[in-house]
Amino acid sequence: MGYTQQTTKIPKVGILQSASAEASRGNVEAFQAGLRELGYEESKNIVLVLEYRAAEDRNQIAALAAELSHLRVDVIVTQGTATRVVKPIITNIPVVFAFSGDPVEAGFVDSLARPATNFTGMSFMAQDLAGKRIELLKEAVPRVSRIAIISTRTHPGEKNEFNETQVAARGLKTELQYLPVTNFPEIDSAFEALVKHRAEAMLTFPDAVTLFYRSQLADFATKRKLPSMFGWKQYVDAGGLISYGPNLDESFRRLAVFVDKIFKGVNAAELPVEQPTKFEFVINLKTAKQIGLTIPPNVLARADKVIK
Repeated sequence: MGYTQQTTKIPKVGILQSASAEASRGNVEAFQAGLRELGYEESKNIVLVLEYRAAEDRNQIAALAAELSHLRVDVIVTQGTATRVVKPIITNIPVVFAFSGDPVEAGFVDSLARPATNFTGMSFMAQDLAGKRIELLKEAVPRVSRIAIISTRTHPGEKNEFNETQVAARGLKTELQYLPVTNFPEIDSAFEALVKHRAEAMLTFPDAVTLFYRSQLADFATKRKLPSMFGWKQYVDAGGLISYGPNLDESFRRLAVFVDKIFKGVNAAELPVEQPTKFEFVINLKTAKQIGLTIPPNVLARADKVIK
C-alpha cells in the first residue's frame, strides 16, 4: 500500500535549469532515469517541478528559485548558471548541483570532501583532463603548433585549467593563444584575434557560456578549416571535430543518488561533492571531411563514439 496512505509524504523535487527546455532535455531525462533506477516514479511516489530559463536570464532564474522555495520543495536540483544564481537565495533547502566549474572557488561548498553547506552534487571540472585534450588534439593533427584557447573568464577554476593546459602544451612544444570571453560579442572578437594570430587549431573549455554558443564555435572552426577540440560530446554533436571529457548523461543520472540519500535523512553538508568517473572520446568524421582532415587510424580506434 505504501504511498497510497494519506499519512505518507510524497517528496517534491524542484529542477531549475539555466538553459531552455530543449537544451536541457537530455540532462533532465538522465536524472529521471536515475530516479527510476532507485524506485521513484513520477506522479506516484515523487513529484518533479521543472523550470527552465535561458542562461543569461539571471533575474528570472532568481525569481523561479524564490518560487520553488515557496512551493516547499524538499530538494532543488540545479545546473550551470542557475547554481550560482540560487546560492544567496536558497539557504534552508538542500541543493544538488551539476556544475562545470570549481564549486569551492565558486563558494558553493567549503571543500569537495565536506561541503559544510546546503549545497552538494557533481563537479565536471577535472584539471587533469586539460593536458589530455592537448595530447589528443596533437595526436589527431600532428602538424598543429599554435592553438587558440577560448574560455569563459568568469568561470570558477578556469585559470587553473588553463595553467594545466600550458604545462601540457610546453611539453609538446605547442604555442597557446589565450582568448577569454564572457558573451557572444566577445567570442566574435576572439575569432578575429584567432585569425590574426594564425592559430592552427581551436580548443574550447567547457562551461555554460561556451556550451550555449557551441554551434557558432563549431561553425566558425569548420568554415576556417580549423581542427577543434572541446570538453563535452554536446559540442561535437553540434559540429565540432573532437571532444574528450565526462559523460554528462552519466553525471546527471548520478544526481539521483544524492537526492535519494537526502530523502533518507543524510545531510547535504556531509555528502561529498563527486567528480565524474566515466569519460568519452568522440570524433566527428563528417566535420573532419569538411575541413579536409584525415584522422590517423590509431586515434580513430580509441574513440568511444564516431559521428559519420
